Formats: sequence, structure tokens, C-alpha cells
Amino acid sequence: MTSFLEWKAVTKAFDGKPVLRGLSLAIDRGEVMFIIGTSGVGKSVTIKHLVGLLPIDGGEIWFDGQRVDQLPERALAPLRKRIGMVFQSATLFDSMTLAENVALPLRKHQRMPWRAALDEATRRLAQVYMAEHAERYPAELSDGMRKRAAIARTLALDPEVVLFDEPTTGLDPVSARRIDRLIRELASRLGVTAVVVSHDPPSIFGIADRVAFLYQGVAHVVATPDALRASPDPIVQQFIGGKSSGPMETPGF
Repeated sequence: MTSFLEWKAVTKAFDGKPVLRGLSLAIDRGEVMFIIGTSGVGKSVTIKHLVGLLPIDGGEIWFDGQRVDQLPERALAPLRKRIGMVFQSATLFDSMTLAENVALPLRKHQRMPWRAALDEATRRLAQVYMAEHAERYPAELSDGMRKRAAIARTLALDPEVVLFDEPTTGLDPVSARRIDRLIRELASRLGVTAVVVSHDPPSIFGIADRVAFLYQGVAHVVATPDALRASPDPIVQQFIGGKSSGPMETPGF
């Protein structure tokens, strides 16, 4: 049986240099899965494959019983409505209020009237505790507040899956923990499946259901946070301990 999300022996190389070398990973519906590993190991590449932002070289990718890596571009649009992505930068339009930013996908994909879209945008901002800032502009807000607004925009189309690429990078500790709380709430309250690329130990060990540690192009270990922390694997211990010396090889890609 295929899991809700599944990568099967996925390979990917850039300019002849392998990044993914047979990655296999399965994620259950409603799960908060963190993907971790050193820089360049293929974490962001992995999630971009799921929505067709990057083609795979080999293997298979499945979503809710459908193989998606072979879909033509025109068939990816419905898929991308079911799978939202929050990029590392908030990517909001500075000339538009937060409500107007969040209303954009409703106008574009659902042809919703402008007033109704703004009302729905305000409701989505409330889900991320930002309704009182609906009429403010991105430049007036902190990085953490802009990131929350970006999450609200992603939620506007009711995705079943949300992919987060380094959601707490560049944020102060308080803002980062607020983002963590939101991610956990999305899964617990809305049933969203969250896939999070992260380097942030408080996030990894604070809200993940399971963690996939990528190393040398594969999922080296997939475990709960507690099991990962207790792992006897010296490579895992070097990574989570942030040690400069140990058995871990520096990636050649």
C-alpha cells in the first residue's frame, strides 16, 4: 500500500553531480515530518519534486494514491491546489496589504469576487493570529509576522499538504517558536500534513512527529525526535550535536 506521500528510490543530479541517490520516504496523512541534514544534501530538492518544481531523474513520487512525477504540466495545477508551499522568504507583494496578498490566490484560482476574497483573507489571517494587521503592508511588519501572513496565503486554498522550506530561518527565537506553534496547530486542528525542511533544533525536537535525516542522498534515519536523539548512530550524533569532527563526510555536491 502506498502512503499518503511517498518518494520511492528517487534520484536527482545537477551537472552530473548526484544529490539524491535513491531516496525513499513515506509520510502519513496529518503527520508533521521534518526533513533535516547538512547543506546541499537535497532537502529542498526533495520537497520541490513533490509539486513538480524540479523533475526527478529516476524513481517514483506518489501523492494520495496517484503517481505524480510523470504528470504533464497542465495536470500539475490541480495538484498544486492540494499542496501548498511556504518558501524561506515570505514573497509578499510590498504594494499590497496583507489581506490583499492573501486574497490573490482566491481571485486567481477560484475567481472569487474581490470583497468576498478580502473577507476570506481576513479569516485566514485570523487562523495565524494576524487578523488585526490585515490592512497593514509587509514593510510595516517584522519578519515573523510576514512569515505568518505567507502561511495564511498558503492556507487560502485549503491545501491538504503544506511544504515549509526553512520556515524559522532568520527569525528571532520568540518568532520562530510562534511559527512552530502554527505548524503544529495546522496538523492538530486542521488535519494538514506538514513537511518541514529545517536546521532549527528547537523546531525539530519540539513539534515533529517524525524526522527524516538525509545523508549521502538517502534517508539515512527516519525516526521520532526522541528516537533520533537516542540513536547510537555516530553520524546522527555528530549532526545533532553540531560537532565539526566525526564520521560524517562533507558532501561533494
